[in-house]
Amino acid sequence: MRVIGTAGHVDHGKSTLVKALTGIDPDRLREEKERQMTIDLGFAWLTLPGGEPVGIVDVPGHKDFIENMLAGVGGIDAALFVVAADEGVMPQTREHLAILDLLEVKTGVVAITKADLSESPEWLELVMAEVSETLEGTCLEGAPLIPVSAKTGEGLTELLAALEEVLATSEPRRDRGRPRLPVDRVFTISGFGTVVTGTLIDGSFEIGQEVEIQPQGLRARIRGLQTHKRAIEKAVPGSRVAVNLSGVSKEQLWRGSVVTTPGWLRPTLLVDARLRYLEDARHPLRHNAEVKFFSGSTEVMARVRLLSHQELPPGETGWVQLRLAAPVPLVKGDRFIIRRPSPPATIGGGV
Repeated sequence: MRVIGTAGHVDHGKSTLVKALTGIDPDRLREEKERQMTIDLGFAWLTLPGGEPVGIVDVPGHKDFIENMLAGVGGIDAALFVVAADEGVMPQTREHLAILDLLEVKTGVVAITKADLSESPEWLELVMAEVSETLEGTCLEGAPLIPVSAKTGEGLTELLAALEEVLATSEPRRDRGRPRLPVDRVFTISGFGTVVTGTLIDGSFEIGQEVEIQPQGLRARIRGLQTHKRAIEKAVPGSRVAVNLSGVSKEQLWRGSVVTTPGWLRPTLLVDARLRYLEDARHPLRHNAEVKFFSGSTEVMARVRLLSHQELPPGETGWVQLRLAAPVPLVKGDRFIIRRPSPPATIGGGV
């Protein structure tokens, strides 16, 4: 099972495109519908032409909601990167691309949306050339660019075929026997109780299995499993999963909790990491600088201790130790993003 994540600037048509592809409106909040703008993560699914079901995580593009976006892109297999034909490359186009690159999302497809609003074929060619230039040197360099219109249906068949092709070249998720579900939503359903959702990595879950929730250290049992609103007996790595848990309440869980098997995953306050500091960061990164740390669906404040530099210039990479303000369950090899708290901006990331 694979998961695709959208990315791109606000109002470039990510949610509208997802709805055109799937028939599902990922904007589930009343405020989102009133403002006609994605605020939090949305979810949908579709079946590719070859019959493979895939999940879609739709993320907000507005600069004020970048941190909600970060909670959704950590577990994706491919990016559906969206640039509007009537506007071209914009600030959050670049910031979302930098995030995908820092997380080393291996593959993706670029949808040039609102193709029906393009002034002329020549304008569309100019926009596509600008996008190709912007992608150079990133994880999406050479990705297929597909002009589409959610309004007229232009290019949607070609877009699905391109998504199927790039997913076919990506490695399937491995089952390491150590399942982790970074939680991105927590809610209750009358008659069932507490439900969490997320993208399952590194292992499988089965109904009746005992699980542990970190960093809280709580124990629970899996009462039910669903993928794409279909009840299942077993959830496999890489799938979008809703887990009905018995033994815990909604109030005890939050976005950033991790559901796993008992006894092996422990939260930490100290992280040794290789940090890539973005070239467009405004100033050198100084020892003991305060940042926001994001990994999986977790967000926490942190202090950066530089281990290999007195200060880290923009565009450089170095060894750091991150002191987290609250314990986070992490595993060696997990990727992360750091943001400057004020003025807010993505400034780096690593592993």
